[in-house]
Amino acid sequence: MAMGEKPRKLLVLYASQTGNALDAAERIGREAERRGCPASIVSTDEFDASYLPHEEAVVFVVSTTGQGDSPDSFKSFWKFLLIRNLGNDWLQGVRFAVFGLGDSGYQKYNFVAKKLDKRLSGLGATTIIEKGLGDDQHPSGYEGTLDPWMLSLWITLYQINPKYFPKGPDVNISQDDVVDQPKYRVLYLKQDKLESTLLTDSDIIQRARGMSPGKLYKDKSKPDCFLKMTRSEVLTKAGSTKDVRHFEFQFVSSTIEYEVGDVVELLPSQNPSAIDAFIERCDLDPESFIKVGPRETENSGVNEEMVTQLPIKLKTFVELTMDVTSASPRRYFFEVMSFYATAEHEKERLQYFASTEGREDLYNYNQKESRSILEVLEDFPSVQIPFEWLVQLVPPLKPRAFSISSSPLAHPDQVHLTVSIVSWITPYKRTRKGLCSSWLASLTPEQEVHIPVWFHKGSLPAPPQSLPLILVGPGTGCAPFRGFIAERSVQAQSSPVAPVMFFFGCRNKDTDFLYRDFWESHTREGGMLSEEKGGGFYTAFSRDQPKKVYVQHKIREMSKKVMDLLRDGAAVYVAGSSTKMPSDVMLALEEIVSEEETGGSKEEASRRLKDLEKAGKYNVEAWS
Repeated sequence: MAMGEKPRKLLVLYASQTGNALDAAERIGREAERRGCPASIVSTDEFDASYLPHEEAVVFVVSTTGQGDSPDSFKSFWKFLLIRNLGNDWLQGVRFAVFGLGDSGYQKYNFVAKKLDKRLSGLGATTIIEKGLGDDQHPSGYEGTLDPWMLSLWITLYQINPKYFPKGPDVNISQDDVVDQPKYRVLYLKQDKLESTLLTDSDIIQRARGMSPGKLYKDKSKPDCFLKMTRSEVLTKAGSTKDVRHFEFQFVSSTIEYEVGDVVELLPSQNPSAIDAFIERCDLDPESFIKVGPRETENSGVNEEMVTQLPIKLKTFVELTMDVTSASPRRYFFEVMSFYATAEHEKERLQYFASTEGREDLYNYNQKESRSILEVLEDFPSVQIPFEWLVQLVPPLKPRAFSISSSPLAHPDQVHLTVSIVSWITPYKRTRKGLCSSWLASLTPEQEVHIPVWFHKGSLPAPPQSLPLILVGPGTGCAPFRGFIAERSVQAQSSPVAPVMFFFGCRNKDTDFLYRDFWESHTREGGMLSEEKGGGFYTAFSRDQPKKVYVQHKIREMSKKVMDLLRDGAAVYVAGSSTKMPSDVMLALEEIVSEEETGGSKEEASRRLKDLEKAGKYNVEAWS
């Protein structure tokens, strides 16, 4: 290389909500480094956006959540990019490529990637290749698009300047060499004088999750508080295709103030025998004390973070941070396993799974069967993978989020949840269960289990009592609205409140009508949902007649009343677990506004609803 000629490097900026965009970003970085191009992988909330013009080549990997929202880590970065005075040549000389992760089942598919791509071009940056849009609905998930997109990225970058890839754009890796170093190191300590008896549960969780590679949870490694269950009740009746439960909890020691519409995240416990099986299968010492931290690349010294860390028991670290019983591993896990397989037939199968040709078969074996890390390791007994790699590659144990179905006014010092107990049959007829919901269903109040929780705002802001409401919550989507109505009912005892219309839907009236007594009691004698209070309660039982009836049909039936309430300044709240339901509800409201208000103009009606959204008066919380 000529004097003064710098090696080219790649910056990979990612914005991830659940970890998929981080996985994709790390994969892009790994593949670049295998071609001889150093890559930095940085979250958008850890990067100073004002430094962007100094970068030469940037790859953005951004996810879009269900309703077109950006991940939390992207919000301030995006705000900076929207500054008016940046000018259309601010990023002149910067080359970029955008890869998005989204779900085409939603209306605003890959919205964040699309708007970012457009804005970067508007600021004068040059695209390396057309944006890639990963789709959850693709048989191989986002990787179905990522693989060909990456190949195109390497070839184009190489054409722009061969110095990006000293090893060339195509790399064949020797199947016997471990190509990468694990990114984490584990220090084992002789623990003579451990003070663990003095630690609270909260300290232990903070210590374990604080050193876990699950980067997305660093800021909130310590739980806000603990809850214990006081009541567990089945809401669905015999004959229902679903199993929905009502859980009540009380605060243990400290109380957190929350509002209706808020979300609580629970950290589930994993099956103890599965944890023991994992530790035994990986030949680990459960009683050893460890520290975990990033491996220093420049020298082999221990980084400062690890020096100040307090150690934790290996078994506790696995229990609290590594999802060994429910999450399926990524493709890279199979690749790394192949280097440690000693049986030839296992090595060959793992190499095939990690290859592009084997992607479809890997998807059928792994994701479609919802295989856990433990099951995969048991299927390949000759693989003995070092703990450092497991720390890096086992999916992090994530807290599960639920909409709160209680009101702090109506249910002081309590938290109620409405939870669908998830189970399904895989193509090979294996029964699988959702980790958190099945764990909650197995708990009883007598056990007095202390559950670590975090509270945060969801996308349903608590409404002032003077605001008229149109609520749409089929199935477990009714959960937050139980809190809304209970709260408004308490407020109504001392001061005037605005009317509430509530649209509820489920399959069958006799088996799936969640909280039936509660809603019906509020429709009587001046209750919150009574006609005399200006509100109403409307139900759609989709399977109780030959033609299916959904909440959007009921909304259309009540078009005049809905329009009157909208004219009075009502806010619309939609919650539920169907991918199509929120957009069907939006279409029904568009039709009503266009018929009743805009003289049949769909465009004008759509603009009115967008204005409602901008004013914070059209709120959707959907979950898959």
